[in-house]
Amino acid sequence: MSGLSHLDEDGRARMVDISGKPVTPRTATASGELRCSADTLAAVAQGRTPKGGVIATAELAGVMGAKRTSDLVPLCHPLPLAKVLVEIEADSALPGYRVTSEARTEGQTGVEMEALTAVSVACLTLFDMLKAIDKQMTIGAIRVTSKTGGKSGSWSGE
Repeated sequence: MSGLSHLDEDGRARMVDISGKPVTPRTATASGELRCSADTLAAVAQGRTPKGGVIATAELAGVMGAKRTSDLVPLCHPLPLAKVLVEIEADSALPGYRVTSEARTEGQTGVEMEALTAVSVACLTLFDMLKAIDKQMTIGAIRVTSKTGGKSGSWSGE
């Protein structure tokens, strides 16, 4: 029908059969941002936030999100993740936070969705923990920045 791998010939959603694909090392990185006020950045830096350790909590939430990707995205395969790293850096030029992630596995399908989920959940957690002091925050620019492994090989969009 459309050439999309998650649709059958009648347009019904289906999980892609990866059983014939070889197990290979795969990595993916993703990035995103949460924009907030300069006052919010200062409050976090000075430890004056109502919910405590904002950055560490959001980084941990991102890791936990990556591990639950197949529970959140209906047609994603559950993967044995070997590594998930989430890093959040303040950026006064935004102002806000830049969020990056890296996911690794040895498997039959890629980990782009896990990397994206890690960034998304980390951004959502930042928002949740800071919404009491900043009502104007925005989340955006979430994207895959690189991938390695699999039939399509390596790609970098950084």
